Amino acid sequence: MSAVLQAQALSIGHGRRCVAQGLDFALAPGEVLCLLGANGSGKTTLLRTLLGLLAPLAGEVRCSGQNVAAWPRAAFARHVGYVPQAHAGLFPFSVEDVVLMGRAARVGRFAAPGAQDRQVARQCLELLGIAHLRASSYTAISGGERQLALIARALAQQPALLVMDEPTASLDFGNQIRVLEHIERLRAGGMAVLMSTHQPEHALRIADRIALLGDGRLMALGAPHATATPAALAALYGVSESAVAASLSPFLDRMTA
Repeated sequence: MSAVLQAQALSIGHGRRCVAQGLDFALAPGEVLCLLGANGSGKTTLLRTLLGLLAPLAGEVRCSGQNVAAWPRAAFARHVGYVPQAHAGLFPFSVEDVVLMGRAARVGRFAAPGAQDRQVARQCLELLGIAHLRASSYTAISGGERQLALIARALAQQPALLVMDEPTASLDFGNQIRVLEHIERLRAGGMAVLMSTHQPEHALRIADRIALLGDGRLMALGAPHATATPAALAALYGVSESAVAASLSPFLDRMTA
């Protein structure tokens, strides 16, 4: 089965400053790949490069076999959904209108969203448990609620690939669990998900594979229990192996049981 997304000898960075290089990996349909790395390791830069928002310094990114740079942007937006880190927003759009923006690539250039588009948006709000906020101003709701609205917006695109930049970072425990459960449902439906996170326990729970980004390279890539080991995570985050083992032992024990 062909890869939904592939990085080949990829170098990423800003201007002439290289953040990471020699990145090679592929994401298959129906796979969840979780990206772990310390602050400043280049996780967001990598995601933005994969999405074509930043140009690679070297190598290439291919989406369904075609170079990302060659995709028409409207077609790419129908194929790939993106959930950025939550932001405050500048304009007081309603939450429903923010989610409806995810339908933009599926609406004609001069057309307005129709009844079906609004139905899809409302279904996505319901899936994320925030239908009661649909008339609320996006700028007036909490950071966690904004994050859920951004996830709903990406789902409204009905993409084949979902790229998520720390989607649970601003959520309370209950909403973290809901988002993880929804990612599992998306995988079961055949959607590929690439997700960065600062929470190894989330990666251990839902990932098919885990990638460790640090020291300007992919330090490891593979099955969760073989990749997110206490030793590897200690090296990745610059903490003691015993501290990692104490924090993650329930998850690691379950993965190796």
